[in-house]
Amino acid sequence: MSLSAAESPDIKTTKPTQASKPSWGDTLKVYLEPATLRMLALGFSAGLPLLLVLGTLSFRLREAGVDRATIGYLSWVGLAYAFKWVWAPLVDRLPLPGLTPWLGLRRSWLLLSQIAIMAGLAGMAFNDPRLSLEPVVWCALAVAFGSATQDIALDAFRIESAGTERQAALAAAYQTGYRLAMIWAGAGVLWIAARAEVAPAVGIAVYQNAAWQTAYLVMAASMFVGVLVVLISPEPKRHELPPAKNITEWLQGALVDPFADFIRRYRWQAGLILALIAVYRISDVVMGIMANPFYVDMGYTKDEVAAVTKIYGVLMTLLGAFVGGVLSMRLGVMRVLMLGAILSSASNLLFAWLGTRGHDVGALIFVISSDNLASGIASAAFIAYLSSLTNVNYSATQYALFSSMMLLLPKWLAGFSGRYVDAYGYSHFFTATAWLGVPVLLLVWLAARATQRGGAGEPGGGGGYEGG
Repeated sequence: MSLSAAESPDIKTTKPTQASKPSWGDTLKVYLEPATLRMLALGFSAGLPLLLVLGTLSFRLREAGVDRATIGYLSWVGLAYAFKWVWAPLVDRLPLPGLTPWLGLRRSWLLLSQIAIMAGLAGMAFNDPRLSLEPVVWCALAVAFGSATQDIALDAFRIESAGTERQAALAAAYQTGYRLAMIWAGAGVLWIAARAEVAPAVGIAVYQNAAWQTAYLVMAASMFVGVLVVLISPEPKRHELPPAKNITEWLQGALVDPFADFIRRYRWQAGLILALIAVYRISDVVMGIMANPFYVDMGYTKDEVAAVTKIYGVLMTLLGAFVGGVLSMRLGVMRVLMLGAILSSASNLLFAWLGTRGHDVGALIFVISSDNLASGIASAAFIAYLSSLTNVNYSATQYALFSSMMLLLPKWLAGFSGRYVDAYGYSHFFTATAWLGVPVLLLVWLAARATQRGGAGEPGGGGGYEGG
């Protein structure tokens, strides 16, 4: 596909006129296209492992009697996602013997990573953290590494599956599937574990590892959704690069060129863009690791948390992702990024308020609903923004760099969340995480001004899409 004037990174763009916008009918029909529906299912596969090694695992460990400080430090397992750019060039360019000739490059890496995730989840199921925490941690690392690898391949698969004008819809579908999987891996796990419990006898601890074993094995089996879609999906058409003449040239193309291309296209704006990416989700990520220990310590049962998340979380997640995707297509990504940043910080203040309510299920419903709505809007816009920055020639590597930077600082700070709660309490902690979102508003505003001047950052305005 040739670059139009609106798509060229070297041509400044202006705000589109009303006539250039798609009709509401055309906007909504995009969500029924096969590529969009595939992304919904693959988003489910991508979202499933995350909570099982972070949020849901923290609930399980807290119930097993593990202290909050240790739980906070164990959240550093999630740093595997922050360093996935290290092996992203291999996923982007290296064929897998046996699998790649059969499935193609993207689908072969997807299948391999999904198998690794299922094996790691099974390992977490068969280990009791009360007896030894180390095997659980190693299995969680295996899941995180496999999940990060799946993300690399899937982001490239998504970006290469459609042109720039479809990326907001694909991002919204991906985010919807992702959030539904997180609900299944959060509320679903708690519901299954509660159903699998036997009535405790006098003197028996509340924690029952057999119930968690059942729940984690069900999660491992749920990964077959992604496996099936990978097997029946077409391999996206890639922009073929000239073959490397030697290993030095291959390393140049795989390791150096993707990063040099980004700097070359965005010049001085690159630092601003990377700073925005690094902190955009900081409020949500730092707060999230203590949410489930908070529910446990506030006396909410697994059934209560599961029921609230399953009903209200699902509805508000679907609404948030849909609204975020539609608004991004209609109003532009930067405006919705600002809205998402404001809502994400504000929803953390609701958790501080919840901490003053005691055991109040009605307040829990309100807070979880608001948080899921805000997160859905922010995530759909943010994924579309990251996709617009990516050159399809280096889609896996560049997107891995962006999404890794998104998690590095927040995940590192989240490791100290347990110690902070021990020192200052939950309400003070949630308020502090809301304040972390204030610098994000300034960076979004600066990035939007840079976008207006140079056309970088909006889909169709500097994304570097050259194929498709």
